Amino acid sequence: MLTVALPKGELLKPSIRLLQTVGLDFSAFLDSSNRQLQIADTAERARALLVRAQDVPVYVEYGQAQLGIVGYDVLREKKPQVAQLMDLRFGYCRMSVAVKQSSPYRSPLDLPAHSRVASKYINCAREYFHSLDLPVEIVPLYGSVELGPITGMSEAIVDLVSTGRTLRENGLVEIETLYESTARLIAHPLSYRLNVDNLSNLIAEIEKGMVVVGSPN
Repeated sequence: MLTVALPKGELLKPSIRLLQTVGLDFSAFLDSSNRQLQIADTAERARALLVRAQDVPVYVEYGQAQLGIVGYDVLREKKPQVAQLMDLRFGYCRMSVAVKQSSPYRSPLDLPAHSRVASKYINCAREYFHSLDLPVEIVPLYGSVELGPITGMSEAIVDLVSTGRTLRENGLVEIETLYESTARLIAHPLSYRLNVDNLSNLIAEIEKGMVVVGSPN
């Protein structure tokens, strides 16, 4: 039976709506009283795993799921060995550098050498500043990274931004966008190549479903 890894959080509901367009109903995951982490669709055509977004490509890479839906930001950070099939055009956000509004920095290149930059996206942050040839210290934070500049622990942050409201309410401002991110459909490379469980047919159905219903935001 085909297995799909679905991400907890903001991408879950649009992911489920998209899969419903191709006859896969995993809406039981949206029931707050449901504690199951693995369910079959109502027609028992496939099953789905409900996992942390960062774990979706892990389950796909190791073959426990043939398909997965995950944000491009996770793929950029983790660089998993998976097949990236299509941009699903929902879950838009951007990876940005932000600083305190009161700071004199209005470009990443304004930051002094060896500044501290707080981020949960350590690899993306490191690669970006390396591309600028600007040596900085990446401070790993996995909670509210906005507190880095607020407390003076860091001069800047690298983090995902959607509406920008959290930054504004905490006195921060974006000074650069590294890249934009949306949800992506990924597959286990060997399963995709061997067309396990008629995977290619389902992928084609998903692509058609996107055309019919548009972005499922």
